[in-house]
Amino acid sequence: MARMDSPLFTTPSFDRRAWPMGGRLDYWTAPDGWPVRRYQLGEGTRGRMLVLGGRGDMIEKYLEVIHHWAERGWAVTTFDWRGQGGSGRLTDDPMTGHIGDFADWIADLKALAADWRAEGSGPYVMVAHSMGGHLLLRALAEGMPSPDAAVTVAPMLDVHSAPLPRWFAVALARAMLCLGRGERQAWTQKEGSERQRRMRQRRLTHDPDRYADELWWRDHSRDIALGPPSWTWVSQALESTRALAERDALARIAVPLLILATRGDQLVSTPAIRRVAARIPGARLHIYGREAAHEILRELDPVRLDALARIDAFLDEVAA
Repeated sequence: MARMDSPLFTTPSFDRRAWPMGGRLDYWTAPDGWPVRRYQLGEGTRGRMLVLGGRGDMIEKYLEVIHHWAERGWAVTTFDWRGQGGSGRLTDDPMTGHIGDFADWIADLKALAADWRAEGSGPYVMVAHSMGGHLLLRALAEGMPSPDAAVTVAPMLDVHSAPLPRWFAVALARAMLCLGRGERQAWTQKEGSERQRRMRQRRLTHDPDRYADELWWRDHSRDIALGPPSWTWVSQALESTRALAERDALARIAVPLLILATRGDQLVSTPAIRRVAARIPGARLHIYGREAAHEILRELDPVRLDALARIDAFLDEVAA
């Protein structure tokens, strides 16, 4: 990683609590009529980029990196997954992150990506975080047309279930579904005290200011706030990651792929990322140490800017 006093770490200030000038916020309509909130920024002199967020994310969390890539010449498109952010909810509880079947998100991604391709010329690249990384790789394994390059950041290729063993997490989720609790929150997200907020922050990022940005957006736009996932989401995540890991189709993913991960991840399994990366031909893997938590692109600048530099260099090389 570059030194703290390197020019790499001298960046212009960016207001992370305001929408960049020149962007467009609208709704894309899924084939079944569901409105999916979408944001576009950048002229696209370099090409077109589709950014996929993670579970519980909203567009606002990634305005800083969206602006970075738009400034580098990408026409960036991002969106809120159905059921979270500004794309509505799938249960009566607006704070529960729920999906009946991950296949619904795969269908949304394939349709949205097809429309995105048709809106302009390439090269076409995709950058995906956490759950978005899993859904991207699953969609590619299921035949979605490949972009010219792809990047996954802390992809959810298995759930970090510790201290519970995976088999017990699977059994518990199935039991909750049998008891009719599929739409109930799988755990509580306590943020009532400074200690509780700090505990959650450290699982996501070492940067308290960027973590505070997320809370600020949630407080100022309550309709985008989301809490823990449902038991159905947990069951689907465990099943979908298992199925993807067992698929021979992983070896047929032909897109140039960069994977960034961290040994300090407490949300997704880094050993699973290593195993899957080894099965995708030509995939490049970089793993940070304990200096990085799950949200690598929202980390302290020494990690965040190093990750951006790696992504930019990769895209410059393979998506020329």
